[in-house]
Amino acid sequence: HPRLLEHLEDIKLSALVFPFKASPYLIEELIDWEADDLRKDPMYALVMPTLEMLSPENREKLVAAKKGGDPMKLIDTVAEIREQLNPHPAGQKTLNAPKEDKLTGVQHKYSETALVFPAAAQTCHAYCTYCFRWAQFIGDDELRFAQKEAAGFFEYLDEHKEISDVLMTGGDPMVMRTNSLKQYLEPFTDPEFLPHIRNLRIGTRSLTFWPQRFTTDKDADECIELLRRVREEGKRHIAIMAHLSHEVELSTEKVKAAINRLQKEAFVVIRSQSPVMGGINDRPEVWSNKWKREVNLGIVPYYLFVARDTGAREFFDVPLVKAHMIYSDAIRGVSGLHRTARGPSMSCTPGKVELSGILDIPA
Repeated sequence: HPRLLEHLEDIKLSALVFPFKASPYLIEELIDWEADDLRKDPMYALVMPTLEMLSPENREKLVAAKKGGDPMKLIDTVAEIREQLNPHPAGQKTLNAPKEDKLTGVQHKYSETALVFPAAAQTCHAYCTYCFRWAQFIGDDELRFAQKEAAGFFEYLDEHKEISDVLMTGGDPMVMRTNSLKQYLEPFTDPEFLPHIRNLRIGTRSLTFWPQRFTTDKDADECIELLRRVREEGKRHIAIMAHLSHEVELSTEKVKAAINRLQKEAFVVIRSQSPVMGGINDRPEVWSNKWKREVNLGIVPYYLFVARDTGAREFFDVPLVKAHMIYSDAIRGVSGLHRTARGPSMSCTPGKVELSGILDIPA
C-alpha cells in the first residue's frame, strides 16, 4: 500500500528482532488506510512492528549494527536484544512441562487442563506485535515449544484422569490443514476414547487474520465437519477461544460468515479473550463496544488479560491501576449478558491471578 512506504524501513529493521507477518485479509479489509495517523490505527498497530517497541539503547544498537554492514555482528546483536526481552515469561518452557522426551510441546499448568502445542501449529496467519509467544516464531529451536506427534500426548492424558480439558494452542492450530488437525481431534469423535476428556478448546486468531479458514479454504468443509463430529458424535464440549482485541475485527461480512458457520454447522461455542494493550484497546469504550458486538453475534466474552512480561511489553504497557479502571468502566457500560468477561487477569508462575480491586494505602 502506498501509505506503507514511509514506514517500510522502520518495519524492516524492527522485524529483525520481532516476528512479522501480515495476512492479505487484514491488510485489505481491517486496516484503515485513510486514518490521519496510520500508526494509531489499532489494526495497523496490531501487526506492524516499529523500532519504538525497543528501548532507546537497543534501538541504537540495532541501527548501528545494520549500518555497520557486518552480517555476523548484526546476527549477534539481534540475539543479544532478544535475550533481554524475556522470551519465555513465568517459566512457560521449563515449568509445568512434563519431563519426557516424547512430550516436547505439552504443558500441565492446571490440574484439570493440559495444553498441547502441535508442531504444525507453530505459526499464525499473521503475527501480533505484542505476542507473548513471539519466541516460537523466530527460527530458534532452543526457544521453540512444539509437540511432534499426538500419540505421546494421548498416553499422557490416559495416565492423568484428573485432566478434563485440553487446550490446543500455538501459534495457531487453525493454520493446520484439516488432515493434520485430525491427528489431535478425530479420536475424540469416539465417546469411549479418553472419556474423562470432556472439553476441547482451540486457541486461535483466525477469525481476525483469516476467517476464510472456515468458509472458502479448500478444506473448510472438512474442518467444519470434523468439529461437528467431535461435538455430536464424541459428545464433547468444543470451544473456539477467539483472540479478539477490537470490534473492528468483527465488522466484515467474511468474519460474520465464519462465525455463523462455526455456530450453526459445527455447533461450537466461541469465546473471546484478549490482553489490554496500549494503542490498541486501552479505552473502556473499546471493550464495551467489543463485548456488545460479540454477544450480538453469539460470542461469549471470556477474559481481559494483562500483558505478560515479554517482548515489547513496555511499549504496549497498561499499568495495573489503569487496566482495572478500563475493565470496571467497560463492565458498567454493558448489560448482564455481557458480564461473563473476567479480568483483569494475569498469567504468572503460580497460575492465573485476577486483579479484584484497588486499595490506597496511606504513607
